[in-house]
Amino acid sequence: MLNIFQVGNKKYFETEVKPEDTAAFASVQVHPVYATFALGRDAEWCCRLFVLEMKEADEEGIGTFLNIKHHSPALVSSKIKFEATLLSIEKNNVLCSFEAFCGDRLIASGTQGQKIIKKEKLNDLFATL
Repeated sequence: MLNIFQVGNKKYFETEVKPEDTAAFASVQVHPVYATFALGRDAEWCCRLFVLEMKEADEEGIGTFLNIKHHSPALVSSKIKFEATLLSIEKNNVLCSFEAFCGDRLIASGTQGQKIIKKEKLNDLFATL
């Protein structure tokens, strides 16, 4: 694992809310806005941008948790900007916070964790399931 970042470093990701990102369960739309589960996927990707640069060829990142507070809705076609901030690196654990904005409006915030482990160890673990 490459230790190339410092606490406080930031990564950014931008996306546009698509119809398939809305709150729907069992093919029934609940709300025509950016669903918390889609927002979580995109927040995790933004935080993973650190791991992509930190992991070596024989390593992979795996998510350990995701906490989201959804503050405000965003409509389909809205442009969303994510900002991830590195909070800590302890051994192979990478912890980030994130915020998501629609324009200047904060729509979500939270924290996300990942571990960087050897691909072989990860494959062995999956094989035992």
